[in-house]
Amino acid sequence: MTRTYKIEVDCANCANFMEIAAAKVEGIESAAVNFMTQKMTIGFKEGYDEKSVMKKVFKACRKVEPDCEIDF
Repeated sequence: MTRTYKIEVDCANCANFMEIAAAKVEGIESAAVNFMTQKMTIGFKEGYDEKSVMKKVFKACRKVEPDCEIDF
């Protein structure tokens, strides 16, 4: 399952690091962050709960950019 979320990120470099951080979260099959459109596309592995995985993604992204926002 793949979902797209609205994200608030301040720079392209941070978006890149957030993409890397999100991809490392357990339950994530793929992650892409587009700075220009302010969107994050996440592919979830089978059998994982979307909401609990996204909480972990949000926490990982906050380590990169403490004031980022993800609408999930």
